[in-house]
Amino acid sequence: MRRFEGKVVIVTGAASGLGLAAAKRLAEEGASLVLVDLKAEALEAARGEMAEGANVTAVAADVSDLEQVKRYVRQALDAYGRIDGFFNNAGIEGKQNLTEDFGEEEFNKVIAVNLNGVFFGLAEVLKVMRAQGSGSIVNTASVGGIRGVGHQSGYAASKHGVVGLTRNSAIEYGQYGIQVNAIAPGAIMTPMVEGSLRQVGGDDWEAVGREFVEPNPMKRFGTPEEVAALVAFLLSGEVGFINGAVITIDGGQSYSY
Repeated sequence: MRRFEGKVVIVTGAASGLGLAAAKRLAEEGASLVLVDLKAEALEAARGEMAEGANVTAVAADVSDLEQVKRYVRQALDAYGRIDGFFNNAGIEGKQNLTEDFGEEEFNKVIAVNLNGVFFGLAEVLKVMRAQGSGSIVNTASVGGIRGVGHQSGYAASKHGVVGLTRNSAIEYGQYGIQVNAIAPGAIMTPMVEGSLRQVGGDDWEAVGREFVEPNPMKRFGTPEEVAALVAFLLSGEVGFINGAVITIDGGQSYSY
């Protein structure tokens, strides 16, 4: 399939995990890409993983800094003249701790990236899409944005905020031909999730991981490629009447009693 032939998509957090997997899928389907990540070296490595012949612009930027967000949007327009899709994905988990021990600095850091960064990206990209009269946005929330997960005050607060931003923007911008949806991944084996498991289990993190997914109806972690397929579907415009949805991709765990 070449659903993205002639389309321009921005992907934040594109150097690893869900962002990288989605970018690769979109490139395979013909998208011209703007890859955004904080880590310049990892971003260049990611560029090298895109499908041969893909049009790729890489922008090193901190999504928690509004001026840098404006810059990556401006560079997308300078390179391609339009923005058809936006995977508003960059995020961090932060250190795990009880709420009383989480700390102001850590809380503010997680909120700055996961919530402010999503808001800044939305605000800047929506301006462009409203002028175009079309576009599709997918924000990365989490199952931690629809239920409590424990030991992750900043992460849970930020991802619940992403859900609110998604629904609010969907209501505001549907009239302009713009879809705004979110995904809520559960246990997906990404470098961020591995890092979380290592916080808990150290060198024995794989055993901790097996225990972690035992309650899951599918008894396994999801893959970034599975999430990428969902993101590509939502960004494709194939079903333009999906708007304001928060779609879980967690093996069914969030629905179990």
